[in-house]
Amino acid sequence: MFLDLLRKRRSIRLYDSRPVEKKHIDLLIEAMLRSPSSRSLNPWHFVVVTDPGLIEGLSKAKPHGAKFLKNAPLAIVVCADPSVSDVWVEDCSIASLHLHLAATDLGLGSCWIQIRKRQHDESLSSEQYVAKILHIPEEMRVEAVIAVGYPKEEKQGQPGSSLLYERVSYDKYGQAK
Repeated sequence: MFLDLLRKRRSIRLYDSRPVEKKHIDLLIEAMLRSPSSRSLNPWHFVVVTDPGLIEGLSKAKPHGAKFLKNAPLAIVVCADPSVSDVWVEDCSIASLHLHLAATDLGLGSCWIQIRKRQHDESLSSEQYVAKILHIPEEMRVEAVIAVGYPKEEKQGQPGSSLLYERVSYDKYGQAK
């Protein structure tokens, strides 16, 4: 059931060292490529990274919130050509969500690492840093890096009591059911 998958999914930052099998990587790629896209323009591109040295380099893309990536066996860099669509950020985000859900369904853990609008250091953005490491063309934008691997930690799904139902309105904003 889809709702069971949503209830189970969590951001995982600790990974077992075993590699993600090619058959699983292929399914993750298929899930991203099946993502809906505004006007079916599909502005996204994905860089699948399994090289440990490159993954370690990507883990240094920003000062905070990326270091855990160095222990992931797989990183998927989500980027786009903004000349293809003005809503490339949304399309990349939807594709990333498909990746997270497919990973959970396959028994893998995943975690989003924000790259767009982040800084590597005072002189270089995180996007520029990632683009340099992976030879991403200058006209492309890097949205995020998604860490993927077999979870080395177990997290329970978010409890239903944590859901913000008070932010749901009916018919008009602010109107309760």
